Amino acid sequence: MSKLKYIVFSLFFLGGFLYLLFNESGVIKFLKLKQQVKSLNEQISDVDKDNKRLQAEIDSLKNKVPAKIERIAREKYGMIRKGEKTIKVNEK
Repeated sequence: MSKLKYIVFSLFFLGGFLYLLFNESGVIKFLKLKQQVKSLNEQISDVDKDNKRLQAEIDSLKNKVPAKIERIAREKYGMIRKGEKTIKVNEK
């Protein structure tokens, strides 16, 4: 009779353990969600850095910083000063 109690207890224990691992709010689900939160926090941090960089660029353009305006004109619009020559590089 003692052996039967041990088997029944073991089955209940194993069932409960598996339930804790694999149910909708179990340990495995928790670990997956924890990893997702970490990934999302990293993405938020990256976006915050980009926002700060873009805000600094907007501020410098609003304040009409000559070096910033010249850089944008050269890079974005291909403008050059008198006497300068442009060199185009074909990337493959």
